[in-house]
This record gives sequence, C-alpha cells and structure tokens, in this order.
Amino acid sequence: MQPGANPAVSQMAVNELKQRLDRAEPLVLLDVREHDERAHCSIVAGGIHVPLREVPGRIDEIRAAMAATPLVVYCHHGVRSMTAATWLAQQGLAPIYNLQGGIDAWSVRIDQSVRRY
Repeated sequence: MQPGANPAVSQMAVNELKQRLDRAEPLVLLDVREHDERAHCSIVAGGIHVPLREVPGRIDEIRAAMAATPLVVYCHHGVRSMTAATWLAQQGLAPIYNLQGGIDAWSVRIDQSVRRY
C-alpha cells in the first residue's frame, strides 16, 4: 500500500463523527492501529479492527462489513488510516472517510476518557 491523497477519500473531522454517531447514522469504523494500541483504547465498542499491514489480506471482510455503509478509517493521528483508506478506495470501496487527527484528536476534542498515548 502506498500513501497519498485520493479524491475518493474524504476527510471527516472528529466533531462530525461525534454528531453522526449521536444521530445513530449507519457507519462502520475501521481501526487500523496495531493490537497493543487497540488494547489501550478505542473510539467506540465494536467496529472493525484490522491492523494496517493486514488490510490487503482482509479486504473481503472489510467489504462485507461496510456493504453500502460509509466506512470511517482511523488510527493514532490519521496517517496510517489515510494510507488504508486510499488503498481501499483504489480497490473500489466507497464511501470512505479518513478521520482527521485520529483517535488522538478524538480524545482531546470529544472524549477525554479515551486514554491518550
């Protein structure tokens, strides 16, 4: 997977994600952090956890989970998630959002109970 911008990937601010979750909009959250990071904290219970290096081998699982539902990809700060989101978009999955600032921005701006690291 090569990083880079993709017009098929939109950025989503953490406050927009919070509003969508509060409205119970259908979204699939994909956490591409490593297992130890996921064990430390997560945005919400559930979602999908597929470390970045495993994304290509688990694309069918990701595709099935999202169906026609928007996918929001996140990591610690938003870099790995943009790599994953771009690659997934190049494989034809849509709609895909990259969470700006990742879980760190979520813990600072939205939910301070989410532990920072």
